[in-house]
Amino acid sequence: MYDLTTIAKSDTAASPTGSAAHHGGASALAIMRRIEETIDAETLAIRNDPQFDLKASNTRKSRHLYELSKALKSANEASLAALHRDALVRLRDKLATNEATIKAHMSAVSEVAALLQDAIERTQTDGTYSEREFGQASPA
Repeated sequence: MYDLTTIAKSDTAASPTGSAAHHGGASALAIMRRIEETIDAETLAIRNDPQFDLKASNTRKSRHLYELSKALKSANEASLAALHRDALVRLRDKLATNEATIKAHMSAVSEVAALLQDAIERTQTDGTYSEREFGQASPA
């Protein structure tokens, strides 16, 4: 998938600060891979596992994004963007797929909720407490 050795060598060579950019670049690349894996797992689970813990997945994604922001603070942004363009594009595409999956899931949840609400309302309006019944009762 990624060749960290090649990226690390070119990152160190491209940066005047050497090791700081290497550390930030290599760390950022590893974190981007973890984010990709988390996004892939979440997308698959949303599609296939009705018991999937979305809250736990969001916590993992937040932790990864925090780690990425820390790693990028020490990286040379210009060389990082150039060296990791493919990884960033791939991550953006996976995030777009994940977003579409989450939107479809939320839409399905909303549809089920609307069906349940409609069924409850129909059950409650079975005529027992209808306006017609109350209209025939004598005033107290």
